[in-house]
Amino acid sequence: MAAAARVHRAAFDERLPWLAGLHTPDEDERFWRERVFCDCEVWGAWDGEDLAGVIAFRTGWIDQLYILPGRHGRGIGRSLLDIALIGQTSVRLWTFQKNIAARRFYERNGFVVIEETDGAGNEEREPDVLYEWRKGS
Repeated sequence: MAAAARVHRAAFDERLPWLAGLHTPDEDERFWRERVFCDCEVWGAWDGEDLAGVIAFRTGWIDQLYILPGRHGRGIGRSLLDIALIGQTSVRLWTFQKNIAARRFYERNGFVVIEETDGAGNEEREPDVLYEWRKGS
C-alpha cells in the first residue's frame, strides 16, 4: 500500500503540479489502505525493486492508474490497462481535463469522451472528463 501510495503521489504531482500537496503521505496511504485496496483489484508493475506503475479497477471502472515519473513510454501503462480490461465489456474512468498526457493515452487505447464537467463534483474542484471504453469498439 505504501508503495502504491508513493507512485500515486509522485505521478499526480508530476502531471498536476498545481494540485500538489492536497494530501499528506499518511493520507494517501490511508486512502489506498481503506478505500482502494478494499474496493478494487490492484495490480502493480515492477522495474527491478521499484514499483513503476499501479492500477486499481473493479467491474466497469478504472479507479486509479499511475506510472512513476521517468517510467513513461515503456508500455507499463498499456500492460496494466490490458489487465484491467480482461473480461470487461465496457469500462469508464475519470481524469482531469488538463491532464493531456493521460487523455492522449486513453484515447490511443480506445476510450472516448462521454462527459466533461466543471469539477464541482470532485474533491480538487478541477474540471474533469469521463471516458468510456467498449469491447470491440
